Amino acid sequence: MDRARRLLSVAILAALTSVTAYAATPAAQPNAPAKQEARSASGIDLAGIDKAVKPGDDFDKYANGTWAKTAQIPADRASTGIFLQVYEKAEKRNAELIRDMGKGNPAAGTDARKIADYYAAFMDDATIEKRGLEPVKPALAKIDAIKNAGELSSALGSTLRADVDPVNATNWWTQNLFGLFVTQGLTDFEHNVPYLLQGGLGLPNRDYYLSNDKDMVAIREKYQAYIADLMKQGGIADADKKAKAVFDLETKIAKAQASIVDSEDVHKANNPWNLADFSKKAPGLDWNAYFKAAGLDGQKQITVWQPDAIKGLSALVASEPLQTWKDYLDFHVLNESAGLLPKSIATAQFEFYGHTLNGTPKQRDRWKRGISATNGALGDAVGQIYVKRYFPASSKKQVQDMVSNIMAAFNDHVDTLDWMTPATKQKAKEKITTLKVGVGYPETWRNYASLDIKPDDAVGNHLRAEEFEYRYQLSKLGKPIDRAEWWMTPQTVNAVNLPLQNALNFPAAILEAPFFDPHADAAANYGSIGAVIGHEISHSFDNTGAEFDAQGRLRNWWTPEDQAHFKAAGQKLVEQYNAYEVLPGLHINGQQTLGENIADVSGLAIAYAAYQKSLGGKPAPVIDGLTGDQRFFLAFAQSWREKTRDSALRQQVVTDGHSPGQFRAQTVRNLDAWYDTFKPAPGEKLYLAPKDRVKIW
Repeated sequence: MDRARRLLSVAILAALTSVTAYAATPAAQPNAPAKQEARSASGIDLAGIDKAVKPGDDFDKYANGTWAKTAQIPADRASTGIFLQVYEKAEKRNAELIRDMGKGNPAAGTDARKIADYYAAFMDDATIEKRGLEPVKPALAKIDAIKNAGELSSALGSTLRADVDPVNATNWWTQNLFGLFVTQGLTDFEHNVPYLLQGGLGLPNRDYYLSNDKDMVAIREKYQAYIADLMKQGGIADADKKAKAVFDLETKIAKAQASIVDSEDVHKANNPWNLADFSKKAPGLDWNAYFKAAGLDGQKQITVWQPDAIKGLSALVASEPLQTWKDYLDFHVLNESAGLLPKSIATAQFEFYGHTLNGTPKQRDRWKRGISATNGALGDAVGQIYVKRYFPASSKKQVQDMVSNIMAAFNDHVDTLDWMTPATKQKAKEKITTLKVGVGYPETWRNYASLDIKPDDAVGNHLRAEEFEYRYQLSKLGKPIDRAEWWMTPQTVNAVNLPLQNALNFPAAILEAPFFDPHADAAANYGSIGAVIGHEISHSFDNTGAEFDAQGRLRNWWTPEDQAHFKAAGQKLVEQYNAYEVLPGLHINGQQTLGENIADVSGLAIAYAAYQKSLGGKPAPVIDGLTGDQRFFLAFAQSWREKTRDSALRQQVVTDGHSPGQFRAQTVRNLDAWYDTFKPAPGEKLYLAPKDRVKIW
């Protein structure tokens, strides 16, 4: 997993909760076209089913086993599967429209010119080789000039950048010791407020520094060697010695950080500190210098998401030698831009982050990396063109109708919950009624007029785009909440729930076959994109979303009895997922993945109810020898088919809130309708007695 993936796979919590962790890992993005399964009239890949496997033993292997036997993970990717298939379609389209921008000689200052120039600069490897380290020398010179703790604090403040995920900080391989997240306040419900997040690591999360697992130990050794290699190529003296000091510092940063599970507890995140109090509550950093350099000195309060971590990181600024911090900043400046520097440096970065961390043997072609980078920097500019070309109004209308049907099914289903009191049901229905759903693309688009893009400055374009995003987030502070704001671009293959906005985003790029086919049978569409829609709706009622009311306010709207039942059901799901062994000795963390697992279980149940409702009381046709219910559940399981390299799989389990796809496919074991459809028997591995099936919504 790496940084661009996190930027596209906006995840979890008061920020966002996405449907998948796969979305667009640069090391896992497609190059060679994925095999397109021959879907039948039913919308099901019949050839991919392995009928030698009992559905009750392993529904993923039953639905996808034959596909898995022959599926190959290309050398330049960490995984393959349905998300890849849909992503490749979006990638091909993005490539066409981005390349088209450069053909018409668009006028200077237009979005089309910026798109063309950003891509051209990325692709101009001759200029990149010729310029060498020149693009990063100004930053390295500023670091070299740091003489005291105050100047160090200013330097750290100047690197603060926007974040989109308070649980899994997106800035984990940059020089940012902290991250900034801007959204509705947990105390001030009406305005956008700043949140300060932990950061500062070059490895995916704290566990990579602290675990005694032999694979983690090996990764740490290779990471330290990578730090030394990058510093040597950057012309930094005593690189081996400094690399050890940098690694030791990052280990101390990791020890100070909060775990993913603690970071997911929104109540622990509600810590508004006055600016004047930072020096008392988190001594060590010169906070006045830091906030001034970060452009936050005009704020009265900043909410601290992980207070103990902020205290620990601040203390390290004072306790660690100034030279070690300068070496740390030097390394991260090089690491931040390595992919846009000469080939030897870019290759070294891929060898560690792509090969060592993800197990990917081959780097993606440069043009595909260029498409991804252009999308990351100018997402809305590309997105406007994308939806005009590839997302017809008819598709938007059909998906909106499905969303309405699924929301109606959720609303009706609430009435059937015999454990929930009328008072809590009323609040749940109010939340559904006020949920704002965006389909395809946002109502307003980002204005890139002030973003300076040059056709021969790949590193500068990247850094200016990051700063542009940061300034945009700063501009929102103190302003009223925009519930229509999107957190994903239309060309992103993913979807998201925004608990604080009580809103959902379903980008155009995920609304494609096999997730959504406007000509397909209803069972396949409801089992696939319908379950995705149900998943995102259910995030409003998962262990985090259920903490927020219809206006996105952090407020308990449950009776004590209902809340106790809800938490008990969640604990049963935690235990169910704890039992899944992904790799020898490596189990899913049921608490870490609880929100996503709740959304899978509830979303599938609601999608099934909506599918039944769509039949209008008529029996579903039998297609390809499959009943409607069989097609529904098979479509769901085939949507989660994936094949992943062990290194990438380990990283997902350790760092992510999503369970791997093969275990998400097993969600069916909690639905009574699946038992009626596939007849699993007691003693089969997935069989659960009725009392043990988890029913939350």
